[in-house]
Amino acid sequence: MKNYCLLLLSLIALNFAEAQVSNPAITGWIQNHNGLKGRHYVQGNSTAITDADSANVQTVYYSATKVYIRTTGVPGYVTGPFMDGNPSVATNQHAIFSLPLNPVQNTGTLSPVTMGNIGLFVNGVALFDARDGVSWNNTTMAEGGGPIPGPPGQNVWNRDAIIAERAGFDCSKGHPAQGNYHHHQNPSAFKLDYNVLSTVCNLYDADGLYAIDSLNHSPLIGFSADGFPIYGAYAFANADGTGGIVRMKTGYQLRNITTRTTYANGTSVTPGPAVSTSYPLGHYKEDYEWVAHPGQADYLDAHNGRFCVTPEYPNGIYCYFATVDANWNSAYPYVIGPTYYGVKTGAKVTSITEPVTLYVDSSASTGIIKATSFSINVFPVPTQDFVAVQFNGMNRHGVQIHLFDMKGSLLQTSSIAAGSTISYLDVQTLYNGTYILQMNDGVHTVTKRIVIAR
Repeated sequence: MKNYCLLLLSLIALNFAEAQVSNPAITGWIQNHNGLKGRHYVQGNSTAITDADSANVQTVYYSATKVYIRTTGVPGYVTGPFMDGNPSVATNQHAIFSLPLNPVQNTGTLSPVTMGNIGLFVNGVALFDARDGVSWNNTTMAEGGGPIPGPPGQNVWNRDAIIAERAGFDCSKGHPAQGNYHHHQNPSAFKLDYNVLSTVCNLYDADGLYAIDSLNHSPLIGFSADGFPIYGAYAFANADGTGGIVRMKTGYQLRNITTRTTYANGTSVTPGPAVSTSYPLGHYKEDYEWVAHPGQADYLDAHNGRFCVTPEYPNGIYCYFATVDANWNSAYPYVIGPTYYGVKTGAKVTSITEPVTLYVDSSASTGIIKATSFSINVFPVPTQDFVAVQFNGMNRHGVQIHLFDMKGSLLQTSSIAAGSTISYLDVQTLYNGTYILQMNDGVHTVTKRIVIAR
């Protein structure tokens, strides 16, 4: 009987451990297994500089209730330059983030999102909310705070970072605050949008965390500080996982106002500047209102999420989405609305003070990569000078690229680093003709023909 009880306890412990390790909040992070370093551009030089700081997540630990992510905060894709004069570069944050493994809905007073880190992308890069730290001061009749010298703003009418700071975002739509590189919005490169709003990619090319794919469910790209997952822009049309793939739509829209004296709920507040060419609608986050869309499952709630089935959560979970419009330009509130859906217990911590287990990514020890899909675009076709190889969706473990001639001779090799999406091959020295590109992610192999024609 004693032996039976011990065996039963062991089986319970084993099942618990397996259940924990299958939790995407533990397994979903892009860990650095090969010493990948961060890279950045300096204004005036389109050749990336390799940094001393490691990229992506360093280690993941978990307990019965929490996951701890140790990260540098430096992405695997190239960062910078920041053309608004921001002197900072992405630097190692030596950060540990604690997130709940079993998030729950907040049924009491909702927690407002705050300035600074409100979540974490799967590459360990920080997520910030829609604000940039600048707000209107009705006493000085000017904006203040953030990088603006003088009296601070009153935090009543808060400037929208995506609009106000666009000139300072790099190609991947991110920038640093005193070294803390972060995104306020969908972390997919400007150049991948249907309507390209910034030309920074022309000289300082980068690719962001993932490439939007309208044909497939968007990847899991991060977690909010309340522990609920964050997805890209596309998902199942219906919450039960049926209906095909559609773009998730924000329920927020610009208010119909000419003066700024009330919030969307009718509350009278300290006035902001009248709507004008200098302060157009959308300049402040309070210029938006949320509108319900009953019966339309692809419209999100006031938190910018919904309860639904996803590939990682077949039984359903509440999810936030990095919303974009029909042109794939970021759409307010961008990722998380003004308040969290769940109980916000996640935080940046200085140390781990409870017993934890190190999560060992199976791909690191066995070479087996658990990929759900492997889709590659190769362009232009035909080509003259270069070939671009782009990974659709999320590249969690890296892709090896080999270029062969038609006799099978290996001509070039390249790779797409984990947490990035694109690589370029210089084919200027190759003769006109047909060649073979082979891409491998450790499990899947994709082969495509390319034609060089000048």
